[in-house]
Amino acid sequence: MKEDTIEITSFHAHVYFDTASQDVAARVREGLGARFEVRLGRWFDKPIGPHPKGMYQVAFLPNQFDQVVPWLMLNRQGLDILVHPETGDAVADHMDHSLWLGKKLDLNIEFLRQLKPHLN
Repeated sequence: MKEDTIEITSFHAHVYFDTASQDVAARVREGLGARFEVRLGRWFDKPIGPHPKGMYQVAFLPNQFDQVVPWLMLNRQGLDILVHPETGDAVADHMDHSLWLGKKLDLNIEFLRQLKPHLN
């Protein structure tokens, strides 16, 4: 039987936007930065890596999950957001261990598979 317990070192939230919703994404980002000690990543206006549209990443610690994620649930203002753990297995983290707020987008998982072999 596979080991049940996986160590989560951090979480990432990817906040997706397009040109029409970039101002909304900026307001959500400001709210996150004002309320929580999170690491706000760079803005990407175009798809990058496995992400199918513009986004920015928000990194936070496991002990912040119960505050950051509910805040995102209630304040995402219609944006689609991927939340996933960091366990060392990027493919599983993005596909199997993730949760979506809003619409689930199709990720380019082949990009992640090329970065690091999938752990079994």
